[in-house]
Amino acid sequence: MNKEQDILLKEGKMLPVMEHFYTLQGEGAHTGKAAYFIRLGGCDVGCHWCDVKESWDPKLHPLMDAVEIAETAAKHCKTIVLTGGEPLTWNLEILTSKLKELGCTIHIETSGAYPMSGQLDWITLSPKKTGLPKEEIYQKAHELKVIVFNHHDFTFAQEQAAKVSENCKLYLQSEWSKRDDIYPKITDFILEHPEWQASVQTHKYLNIP
Repeated sequence: MNKEQDILLKEGKMLPVMEHFYTLQGEGAHTGKAAYFIRLGGCDVGCHWCDVKESWDPKLHPLMDAVEIAETAAKHCKTIVLTGGEPLTWNLEILTSKLKELGCTIHIETSGAYPMSGQLDWITLSPKKTGLPKEEIYQKAHELKVIVFNHHDFTFAQEQAAKVSENCKLYLQSEWSKRDDIYPKITDFILEHPEWQASVQTHKYLNIP
């Protein structure tokens, strides 16, 4: 990356895009809805069970013009999901401003480990122990999605839920490789704590991106 590209990246005029595609939202409150996904490269939160570790290094992914990727996305769908990696690693002002100009509703999935940027309509906060969310994001989150890998994650989920607003939806989702063991435990937990809901990665069952 040369100096000019580095400046454009910091300004948000260009972004490292790992992939972008039109599919159905597979998880959480908007499961089953058509959406255009923009997956940005770059993440240093370092979850050992991450299923897109190839997204971590932003240098592995081409820099794309933020306005151009917004125009491409909006041609397919008016619901846009920004994901990663960790999308808040980058300045999202230009990308989201163009998407809003094109009439889009913008969702983001974030660990919350970086400051908020951009115009966002739906914030899915998926906190990680390896890089806790900034305090500012808790009250802005529309849904809290905690990935359950071991028993302590239920305690972590309750700790995180205590920080979000009373209107925030609460979801527990099994780490994919442990789903056969974890979902029965999630079921039992939700029956005891009915304010929570189960989130399932339906896109993996449907064999879609």
